[in-house]
Amino acid sequence: MREIVVFHLGQCGNRVAENFWEYICDEHCLNTEGQFEGQHYLPLQRINVYFDESPCCNFVPRSIFADLEPSTLNYLRCSRYGSLFSPESFISGKTSAGNNWARGYHTEGAELLDQIEDCTRRMVEGCDCLQGFQLVHSIGGGTGSGLGTLLLENLKDHFPGKITNTFSVIPSPKVSEVVVEPYNAVFALSSMIRSSDETFCLDNEALYDICVNTLRLPVPDLDDLNHLIASAMAGITCSFRYPGQLNSDLRKLLTNMVPYRRLHFFVPGLAPLCARDSECYRQTTVPELVYQLFSTNNLMAACDPQLGTFLTAAAIFRGRLSTRTVEEHMGSVRLKNELSFSNFIPNNVKSAICDVPPRGMKMAATFIANTTSITQLFRRITGQFGTMFRQRAFLHWYTGEGMDEAEFTEMEKGLADLVEEYDSYKEEGRTKDDVEDDDEE
Repeated sequence: MREIVVFHLGQCGNRVAENFWEYICDEHCLNTEGQFEGQHYLPLQRINVYFDESPCCNFVPRSIFADLEPSTLNYLRCSRYGSLFSPESFISGKTSAGNNWARGYHTEGAELLDQIEDCTRRMVEGCDCLQGFQLVHSIGGGTGSGLGTLLLENLKDHFPGKITNTFSVIPSPKVSEVVVEPYNAVFALSSMIRSSDETFCLDNEALYDICVNTLRLPVPDLDDLNHLIASAMAGITCSFRYPGQLNSDLRKLLTNMVPYRRLHFFVPGLAPLCARDSECYRQTTVPELVYQLFSTNNLMAACDPQLGTFLTAAAIFRGRLSTRTVEEHMGSVRLKNELSFSNFIPNNVKSAICDVPPRGMKMAATFIANTTSITQLFRRITGQFGTMFRQRAFLHWYTGEGMDEAEFTEMEKGLADLVEEYDSYKEEGRTKDDVEDDDEE
């Protein structure tokens, strides 16, 4: 059994926690106290991936919640599933990070790091076969970006053989009005190039567009966005939590999805997605799921894959599905859009099938894409970063916490180098296509 330790950092990470653990408990037939109430024992076969069994015969999430201010953690404690978590897993400071990466990384966040490390060590010692860590955070806030990157770097130092997997919420002006979010995002992404093994980019801009255009919600709020994030997380991790025809885990996902060490930023997608009043008029089939997975409207990052190249891709299907049917339709999409896939990485589209569908659904699917079009998202953030930095706007809040202006330039260059590396493989793929076309002529 391969166990995973989960971290939720900052206001966004802890608000997502409520939706995620409610989703997981519902799928594994656990009540709000962590007691099993299912009719059969399939949900318990791999429950140790995320839960420890306590002496009271209930299951406790192997998770740590940290924030520099206690208000968000108090909200989680008082929520419906508050009693599910161990009181020792809540770690809070006394003051807010003030949406300042430097406060989360250098000053206030660094003071919490020892407590987080002690709690992590206790959880790791209780594992039989720890595979890695999962971090849920927003890289727009001070705690999620600053303390998040500091924690990732320390995990790499103390647990060098383990995989670090992050669900990172990317900021967007459509959802938040915090002007320094581009600074925090660039600092976090530059550090995560080295400290993270797998990063799922959950872009608030794309999530907002899904709520408005696909789900047709008139005024989406943060709870709607958090529900989409939790659904994607549950879909991506379902093959860790259940047995299936074709299975996956953190190590297999890393091996199949990351052809180059630095290029580990993924674009997730979800299907089926439709407005609530349209559900009874649409039939969910495997072809429909595959079509939606490769649709730009269902991707949770604001980028167009048609303008880039798929280095690798994976689809995780849920339900009693035929392996042959899934492979045929995934293969047909690969053939129809051959120019959109890298031709120097063979068999770069993988499928996994989990027999257990989501509650209330016949079938569903989750998409993971490692595509060069993610540079559209990075360029949007670096463009906003550059506009402020050229005017030296808001720099005093960061230099006052011990940072230097040279760090801004270094971080910006680190992300620009990542964009260039993605673009080089996009151009290489296109060049090879052109060469093959010329040879055929």
